[in-house]
Formats: sequence, structure tokens, C-alpha cells
Amino acid sequence: MSPNTREKSALMIERIKSALDKIVPILIVVSIIDFSLSTLPDLNEDIRNSINLIEQFIVIVFSIEYIFNLMYRGRIKYAFSFYGVIDLLAILPYYLALGLDLRSIRLLRFFRVFRLLKLTKYTKALKRLAMAFDSSKEELIIFSISTLVLLYLAGVGIYYFENPVQPEIFSSVFDGLWWAVATLTTVGYGDAYPVTAGGKFFTFIILMLGLGIVAVPTGIVSSSLSSIKKKD
Repeated sequence: MSPNTREKSALMIERIKSALDKIVPILIVVSIIDFSLSTLPDLNEDIRNSINLIEQFIVIVFSIEYIFNLMYRGRIKYAFSFYGVIDLLAILPYYLALGLDLRSIRLLRFFRVFRLLKLTKYTKALKRLAMAFDSSKEELIIFSISTLVLLYLAGVGIYYFENPVQPEIFSSVFDGLWWAVATLTTVGYGDAYPVTAGGKFFTFIILMLGLGIVAVPTGIVSSSLSSIKKKD
């Protein structure tokens, strides 16, 4: 291939990439609106057919983008990268739904929401957020494991405090785990709550820890975001 031909090829690739970078973010938003409209119960057949045509067009463009990236960004490296997986999830449900029953299609359509994650490629602020999660993933994994351990201990603890007096509400550790999730996240649905003095004191401790659970990951990600912004 001559230098002139390579230059023309590179220029064409750059133009295709530039066009996709402009079109795809718009189609992501259109796709989400299209999906939301498709859930309306009283749509007539013409509107539903139009929604399906829009979806088909969007999938075609997303498929072209995915194949283009596979060809020019390194097949294996791109296919298993974060954005490669997201791009695949954006189109795979449509192809898998072909020939399946209605219940399976409804489940697969839910995965269209992953298309929103594609926006992280086209928005600088969202790119920073993705980089912040990536750079602090080890800390977040350790924190998540610690949270799961704390949830289990909280579920077991409240079970032993409350089961003797509320056997119908805290009938097992699993009921205690549901209470622990609602309490540690500070949601407090009110469907299960302690009535014993020991259970109330235990709940106070869990609530204090719950405030920390909300704050710690926020601090970790915020610190990573600040670091990335300084580097930029």
C-alpha cells in the first residue's frame, strides 16, 4: 500500500469515527426515549411499528460502530475492554430476542438501559467518573466485602435480639438480613423494627455504621475524581 493510499485510508477512518462520535450520542438518547414509549400500553399498531423501525435503525448503527471499533481498535483488546462490553450489551439483546417468546423478549429488552453507559465514551465528565471508579476499584471491592460481612453480622445480631419476642417478624436470619439492608442504607421501611432494649441499642449502632457506609465510598470516588481532574 502506497503512502498516499494509507493517508486516504486513515483520513476515511477518521471521518467515519468523527461521524459516529456525533451520531451515536444522539441515538443513545433516542433509544432510551424509544424504549420508554414502547412500554405504553395503549399504542396503536402504526406507532408501535414506527418504534420498532427506529429501534432497528439504532441497532444497525450501533452494530456498525461495534464492528468498526473491533476492526480498528484491536479485536481482543477492545472486545474485553469496559467500552467493548458495553457496546456489545447495547446490541446483543436485540439479536438474541429474534425468534424468542414474548417473556424472554421482555427480559432482554430490559438490558437496553445499558446503552446509557455508552454515553461515558462521549462525555468528558462521565469519562472522568469511569476512570475514578476504575482507579479506586480495589478500595471499593474491599469496602464492598466489608459491607457484606457487616450486613450478615447485623442480620444475625438482630435475629438473636428480636426472635424471642417477635418470632413472626424475625423468624430467621434471612428476615434479619432484610432488616439489616433497610437499616444500614438508612431507608427504614418500618415493616420490621426492634422492640427490645437490646435490639434498639443494637439498631442505634447499626444506624451509625450505616451513615459511614454511605459516606465512605463517596469519599473514595471523590478523591479519585479530584486526582484525575488535577492530572487533566
